[in-house]
Amino acid sequence: MAERDGASGPRREDDIRRYRANLKAENDGVALYRAMAAAESDAERKQLYADLARAEQRHADLWIARLRAVGASADVGGPSFRARVLGWLARHFGNRAVIGIVDSLERRDAAGYANQPGTADLAWEEDSHAQTFRQLARGAGETDIAGRENWHRGGGAGGSLRATVFGANDGLVSNLSLVMGVAGGVANSPESGRFVLLAGIAGLLAGAFSMAAGEYVSMRAQREVFERQLRLEREELAATPEEEKEELALIYRAKGVPKIEAERLAQTLVSDSQVALDTLAREELGLDPQELGSPWSAAGSSFAAFSVGAVLPVLPFLFLHGLTAVAVSALLSAFALFGVGAALSLFTGRNPVFSGGRMLLIGAAAAAVTYAIGSLIGVSVAG
Repeated sequence: MAERDGASGPRREDDIRRYRANLKAENDGVALYRAMAAAESDAERKQLYADLARAEQRHADLWIARLRAVGASADVGGPSFRARVLGWLARHFGNRAVIGIVDSLERRDAAGYANQPGTADLAWEEDSHAQTFRQLARGAGETDIAGRENWHRGGGAGGSLRATVFGANDGLVSNLSLVMGVAGGVANSPESGRFVLLAGIAGLLAGAFSMAAGEYVSMRAQREVFERQLRLEREELAATPEEEKEELALIYRAKGVPKIEAERLAQTLVSDSQVALDTLAREELGLDPQELGSPWSAAGSSFAAFSVGAVLPVLPFLFLHGLTAVAVSALLSAFALFGVGAALSLFTGRNPVFSGGRMLLIGAAAAAVTYAIGSLIGVSVAG
């Protein structure tokens, strides 16, 4: 690297902080790829995950050496909260549960090195790791376009995880606000607990059914669009197979495949109409015909995720009354808000304590405002 070991003052402190941040990121990569290797059943992909872990370890060793060269400690602690959670998810739910998140982390690492002095080689290697990982994680035959689009649509397990967390967050914040608003409005009523419980359950059901219906309609419309695209592609393949073969050959040539080999590959694919359709759908449309998404599954997942979050503010009112129920509901919701915020850090890359604290403040502010408004409305009606 081109940086000087003899730097001193603010420059030296900045370098040390940067070295430690890089080392921690590389340590996270080592831990995560080792967990993914342990979770992988396919021998070849298991080996590739292990190779990626070793490459990340080489990078970590480089930053350890840099820190020691300037007389700084290389002790940055163990893997981060995000790396530990992602590793746990991979081991218990399979690597597909974390594919999209790890993909984004690899892209971030490559971009981070690209903006640092003297790290061009590392930036290139991290970008290479990202490309290797994307091909590896998608499995045999799945193209870069198909995999990327599948992640953006939330069709994979990583997208489902994201949707679940956001769904639970929506249910928690919206029903907590509703419960606190009603609690503020009926605080002086002897039947306040029953009113709040009724409102909370109604809010849970209304919100969950609304989320489920919206998700069903959205997924149904998306699936119909995809099915129409596949039907048109099938008709084009039947009517003009030579043109479709030329399109495939051009796609592969654009990927760097030599012209003769690309034409031979396209001819082989077009000879089987189903294989040709599947390949064209992936390469040209960015679709996986086997994974268009189920509207009913999406609706059910949305209903369940929203309900899990929305039920928490209501639970205390099943067993407690008055201000005690309100206080316990607020406390239980506060813990849940912090947990959801920390979980969101898996996708945003922010510090989990910061993310959890921010979500707690947002939820607390919403609950306080609705409680105050409910109290004012309650006093106005009573007067």
